[in-house]
Amino acid sequence: MQSATHYKLDKEGYIVDPDDWSEELANELAESEGLQLSDDYWPILNFMRAYWEEHKVIPDVRHVIKHLSENLDYSKKDAKQAIFKLFPYGYVKQACKIAGMQRPRGWSTG
Repeated sequence: MQSATHYKLDKEGYIVDPDDWSEELANELAESEGLQLSDDYWPILNFMRAYWEEHKVIPDVRHVIKHLSENLDYSKKDAKQAIFKLFPYGYVKQACKIAGMQRPRGWSTG
């Protein structure tokens, strides 16, 4: 999978260099996962990117839940449900991939 933006994916479809990520790439990766990104996805993806930029580590799903509950008026329960509704095959398998994270080592893809 290559596009006008130059990037490489590993054998599981995760980006090799997170600095190559773009919104265009996010849309392509989402499509490869059978998802079409709507406005509901971007607060999650943008938070994940900002967290990665600041800490150089992938945010655990609990950080995303905390962000949604503190900044977007979700209850923690509703935030968790929203993540798993938007990314039905899992946070690591879909959210991390679409947000341009390398595959987390030691995490399951579920």
